[in-house]
Amino acid sequence: MDHQLFADIYDAHARAVYAHAVRMTADRAGAEDVVSLTFLQAWRLRDTLDSVTSHRAWLLGIATNVMRNTRRTARRHRDAMTRLPPPEAVPDPADAVVSRLADAAQAAAALAVLDRLRRADREALLLHVWSGLSHEEVARACGVPVGTVRSRLSRARARLRRLTDARLAQPPAPGRLPVSPAAREGNL
Repeated sequence: MDHQLFADIYDAHARAVYAHAVRMTADRAGAEDVVSLTFLQAWRLRDTLDSVTSHRAWLLGIATNVMRNTRRTARRHRDAMTRLPPPEAVPDPADAVVSRLADAAQAAAALAVLDRLRRADREALLLHVWSGLSHEEVARACGVPVGTVRSRLSRARARLRRLTDARLAQPPAPGRLPVSPAAREGNL
């Protein structure tokens, strides 16, 4: 096929194909895509052009098929997307930073008031929590029954929690970093 003949067909019928696409899609940008795809398909089918009696009807038929295929593809894509599981929520890294800061503030406050616990309670707590000994191992290390270790740990935790909360609620002393309200409340 002669390139000039195809260019003449384009010049003669591109506006009609565009108008048809605008009427069918109600989308001017989409209609431009339809015109492009229509003439691309027409170029691929140029060997059949000799048997075409009306170039305009032939092009409008191709355009109609292009729009059907485009709608079908869009529908299949939408359907496929609805079958996908929803994306998992990505945690906000700021939450982790705030949490670590609050944990650090609570740990610093707990260490600052640790010496205010009774010696026996502090000993049981340090052996169990920091040294990782079981209740039975703490009992052997302290030379007391396991029940006594459990009582000391319970009492030490409760007192340490109260003292830590009180420490966090205090206004910051000179040279001490302020603690956020969320850390004071233990929410972070």
